[in-house]
Amino acid sequence: MSYLVLNGITKTYGQFFALEEVNLGIGKGEFVTFLGPSGSGKTTTLMIIAGFEKATAGTVDIEGRSLHGLAPHQRNIGIVFQNYGLFPHKTAAENVWFPLQMRGTKRGPGLKKGEEMLELVGLKDFGHRYPKELSGGQQQRVALARALVFEPSLLLLDEPLGALDKNLREQMQIEIKRIQRALGVTTIFVTHDQTEAMSMSDRIVVFEKGRIQQVATPLDIYHKPETRFVAGFIGESNLIDAAVTDPAARKASSEHLGEVEYAQSEHAVEKGKPVTLMIRPEHIRLSRNPIEGRHNARMKVETIVNYGDNALVIGRVGTQPMRVRVLGADVVIIKEAEDCCISWKPESMYQIAK
Repeated sequence: MSYLVLNGITKTYGQFFALEEVNLGIGKGEFVTFLGPSGSGKTTTLMIIAGFEKATAGTVDIEGRSLHGLAPHQRNIGIVFQNYGLFPHKTAAENVWFPLQMRGTKRGPGLKKGEEMLELVGLKDFGHRYPKELSGGQQQRVALARALVFEPSLLLLDEPLGALDKNLREQMQIEIKRIQRALGVTTIFVTHDQTEAMSMSDRIVVFEKGRIQQVATPLDIYHKPETRFVAGFIGESNLIDAAVTDPAARKASSEHLGEVEYAQSEHAVEKGKPVTLMIRPEHIRLSRNPIEGRHNARMKVETIVNYGDNALVIGRVGTQPMRVRVLGADVVIIKEAEDCCISWKPESMYQIAK
């Protein structure tokens, strides 16, 4: 039974649908990420749950209790925004105490609870400092402690890591997940960063144009995308237009790759029907000559992008664009403007449902 339920959430601005029939159930203690490009509806959904936006239609329930008509401060929801909103004239401990202060907790017990929460987020000796004396990552932890100090029924995180540098952002991903697991609080994390979603989530909800495209675990989202949009948005992918030639044998024909085998999706496609096939760049091997037991094709190399430990080889098979991800040391076998052989196993090719 779901702890948080969104039922038919719709949000319109005049004739424009920001959200359209969003239905979702989230389990107690689950860490769910709303992922999608800007304007896809993920933050609007979060704001409706928090009570800062009003849905045009639909309901939000927590543990079977409707949140309809409740102001944000009546919903017992903790929120952390990208702009942490710390009070500059209050110490870290006083900032954390503030939600308890609004609930009637006196200064002594409130500051004690604030210090305990700061210790949980790794800031045991920082309670006396003011926000200007803290780094960006430390301010983020104070904001997180403030959102958790009153034991909320739900924690909402709206792109809280966007202002941090890469190394600190990765560190905070680990810390947020550790704290969430320790407290067992049901959490919704909003981001457009695929890496954050993949590394932190129990499940990912992919949004596009106000609709949910797919809800699944990170591995299923990556390896078994249900739509062409999800396949293209999550990680790198080679998307190939083809027509099914033998549904039973899982074979399809494409203009430039010829007849290929693919891993069956959950949705069967009839013979002769068009289908989109996907193969991830890391599942393709690069070689001078064909490799026995694999599907082989000749590719004209256009660009090689080196990342140090790996390289991205971009080329074309006919007019079909292809991307191949290889270990950095392996890319020396080929140069830009040369021809090479690419190959893959049949099970690496996946049929997208739609």
